[in-house]
Amino acid sequence: MIDRIKIAETYKTIQDEICQALEQLDGSATFEEEVWEREGGGGGRTRIIQNGNIFEKGGVNFSAVHGKLSEQIKKSFGVDEDEFFATGVSIVIHPNNPFVPIIHMNIRYFELNEQIRWFGGGIDLTPHYVLEEDAQFFHQQLKNVCDANHPDFYKDFKKWADDYFYVRHREETRGIGGIFYDKLTPEKTGLSYEDIFIFSCELGRSFTPTYTELVNRNRNKVYSDSNKNWQYLRRGRYVEFNLVWDSGTKFGLETNGRIESILMSLPPQANWAYDFHPEEGSEEAKTLSLLKKDINWIN
Repeated sequence: MIDRIKIAETYKTIQDEICQALEQLDGSATFEEEVWEREGGGGGRTRIIQNGNIFEKGGVNFSAVHGKLSEQIKKSFGVDEDEFFATGVSIVIHPNNPFVPIIHMNIRYFELNEQIRWFGGGIDLTPHYVLEEDAQFFHQQLKNVCDANHPDFYKDFKKWADDYFYVRHREETRGIGGIFYDKLTPEKTGLSYEDIFIFSCELGRSFTPTYTELVNRNRNKVYSDSNKNWQYLRRGRYVEFNLVWDSGTKFGLETNGRIESILMSLPPQANWAYDFHPEEGSEEAKTLSLLKKDINWIN
């Protein structure tokens, strides 16, 4: 029988494992840690890596918080109870090299009581330049994890990611998607809470081998000032999604979350250009043409 303590402790271990692997991958920078407490209850460990060989800025955060839900969140969840517990690991990595993609992962657990509790999470990739062989590898890795736990997970969660990570005001996806899921329960999946928890942990532990491969494929590619400027423009789109549409950001702000931890997903630098259009036939134009929903990346 799993409980909130076991879930939180396991997520903390996954945070440790990922931080150690990312430090080794970068080879230069190390994580700075800040342990914090939430005024309403609970706290977490914010870990930031900056100015490394590979990573310009990244965060691997753990939190386990509790307290009272706001009236707005209660209405959104359709519940009357207001005492909640939430724990999770959240990751965003912004690399130096424009050919190394941004990656985001989140695994989380939310509980009101024994009857109302669920798991959520996902991983998605935001390349500055969409490389189809990398997209195929990334999605195959996620499909392997999903298929080992439920035959419908990849199909359902990929569509969920395509719909969720959509920058509606730009009519483009944030990147090449991945998988996204929320409010998973035994009633919705046919799995026990223990099995859903196992899936959550396996997904979390797939982060390191998947991103390590993508980094090593692209870390030594030579780039120009033009490539760098494109990277900053794509980061701008990333910022727009996170501040306008991301439900995790909204939940954190509306539950009196820690601002620095919530906004650690933002890049160190992002640019906006008025009415920018890439040159026809360029790699930048190709990337824009692939920022669409419902692309089958796995042949």
